[in-house]
Amino acid sequence: MLRVLKTGALLRAQTKNFAAAVANYSSLPEPQTQPDILYTGVFINNEWHKSKSGKIFETINPTTEQAIAEIQCGDKEDIDIAVQAARNAFKLGSPWRRMDASERGRLLYRLADLMERDQVYLASLETLDNGKPYAMSYNVDLPTAIKNLRYFAGWADKTHGKTIPMDGDFFTYTRHEPVGVCGQIIPWNFPILMMAWKLGPALATGNTIVLKPAEQTSLTALYIAQLVKEAGFPEGVVNVVPGFGGTGAALANHCDVDKVAFTGSTDVGKLIQLASGNTNLKRVTLELGGKSPNIILSDTDMDYAVETAHFGLFFNMGQCCCAGSRTFVEDKIYDEFVERSAERAKKRTVGNPFDVNTEQGPQVNEEQMKKILGMIKTGKKQGAKLVAGGSRPEGLPGYFVQPTVFADVQDDMTIAREEIFGPVQQLIRFKKLDEVIERANNSEYGLAAAVFTKDLDKANYIVGGLRAGTVWVNTYNVLAAQAPFGGYKMSGHGRENGEYALSNYTEVKSVIVKVAQKNS
Repeated sequence: MLRVLKTGALLRAQTKNFAAAVANYSSLPEPQTQPDILYTGVFINNEWHKSKSGKIFETINPTTEQAIAEIQCGDKEDIDIAVQAARNAFKLGSPWRRMDASERGRLLYRLADLMERDQVYLASLETLDNGKPYAMSYNVDLPTAIKNLRYFAGWADKTHGKTIPMDGDFFTYTRHEPVGVCGQIIPWNFPILMMAWKLGPALATGNTIVLKPAEQTSLTALYIAQLVKEAGFPEGVVNVVPGFGGTGAALANHCDVDKVAFTGSTDVGKLIQLASGNTNLKRVTLELGGKSPNIILSDTDMDYAVETAHFGLFFNMGQCCCAGSRTFVEDKIYDEFVERSAERAKKRTVGNPFDVNTEQGPQVNEEQMKKILGMIKTGKKQGAKLVAGGSRPEGLPGYFVQPTVFADVQDDMTIAREEIFGPVQQLIRFKKLDEVIERANNSEYGLAAAVFTKDLDKANYIVGGLRAGTVWVNTYNVLAAQAPFGGYKMSGHGRENGEYALSNYTEVKSVIVKVAQKNS
C-alpha cells in the first residue's frame, strides 16, 4: 500500500503555507493605523473624475462602525464613458495595440514593483476598509497579489499560436488575439488579491479593462488604479468605476464590452450570465459560491488535521468562497475531533485587526454579521449541537462574530447546504469512503474540497470521486498564481490563474493563406 511520504511531524513543520505566513510576525513592519485616503473618485483615461450623477457613498470601518471616507458613486453614465475609453485604447494603431508584448510584461512587472514599494500602506488600507488582520494583509494578500502580477508579466510574450500542416497548397496558422474590452467585477473578501487575479491575465494578453470594485471595499482598488498610471500604462487601458450593484449591472449589460469576469455570489453570477445572453453574448467567467467538503480520515495526524481544518474554515473570518465549512470526520475519531475543534475555536484571538496577535477581525459589514448570526440561530433551531461560540463577542464594537463550531450536523440542515460565509464550522460524521464521497458531492456547489489521510491510495480514490475544481490533500487554502482555480456546477465556470487563465482572455483566429506551392 502506498503511503504519503510526509509524516505528521513533518506536516506540522511546514512553514510555506498560508497559515505560517499569517503568523509570521518576525518581519512585520508597523502598520499605518490611520492611513491617508488619497483617491476616492472615478478613474477613467488615467485621470480622476467625479461621478456624473454627483452621488457619493460612505465606506465604513467594520472594526469601529465609523465612516472612513466618501467615495464617488459611478452609475451607467460613468460606465458608458469608461467603456468608451477602454474601446478607444483598444483601437488598431493605439499605443496599447502597437506595444510589444514584452513591453506589456514590463509594465506589469513595474506595477508589481510599485505595489511592493507601497506594501505597508496597501496592507494597512486593506485592513482598515475590510477588517482582515494586518498580519494577513501584509504577509498573504499583498505578496500573493504581487506574485500573481509577476507571473502573468512573464506570460506576456509567451502566448502564441501554431502553424498547422493543412492539406493542399496552403500556409495555415493561428493567432491568439486579445478579446477586447473586459468588464471585471471584484468582491469584498479579497479586494487586492482578486484585482490582481483579474488584471494579470487580461493585461498580459493585451486587453483593456473597466473594473468595478465592491462598494464595501473600494479604497485599495482606487489606489492601485493610480499605481497603474504611475507604472506607465497608456490612458484608457485600465479604468476603475466604484459603485453599487447597478454599476456592475451596467457593465454586464453593456454591448460594447466583450467579456465579463466576476467573482461573487452565485445569485449575481446567474444575472451576469443572463445579461450576456440578453445582449451581445459576451464571454463570461464566473468564480462563485461554495460549500466545500473537508474529509478527515481516522488515520490522519490528529493535531495537524484539527489545526488545518480550523484554518481552512476560519481563515479571513470565514469569508472565503472555498472555506471548508462541511468538515466530514470519520466516525472512529469524530468525538475527539469535535472536542479538539471546539477547544481550538475558543482559543482563537478575536479583536482589533491592527494588533499582531489578532487571528480574527470583524466581518465586512453589518449585513454580513446579521446573516451569519441568523444562520447560527437556524442551526440551533434545526438540532445541530453548538459546541463553541454562537454569538457576538462581549465588549467589542464592530461587526464581530465569535468563532463558532457545530457538531451533530446532518446533511439536510440549512447550515450544511447554504453558504454561510462566516466563522461557522460544521462537523459531520461519516463511516465509509464511498458514502462520504457521495455526501460530499451532494451539493449544488463544487468549488473546492480536501482530504486528510496518511494513505495515498485512499487520497487518490477520493480525489477522483470529488466533483470540485480544486482538491487539497493534507493541506487547505493553498493557492498560487501557477495553479488554476475555479468551480464545477453552481460554483461557476472558467479558470483563473495558471496558463489556463490566458484562454479566458484570448480569441483564437485561424489564418489560411493560399500559396503557389507548399513544401514540407
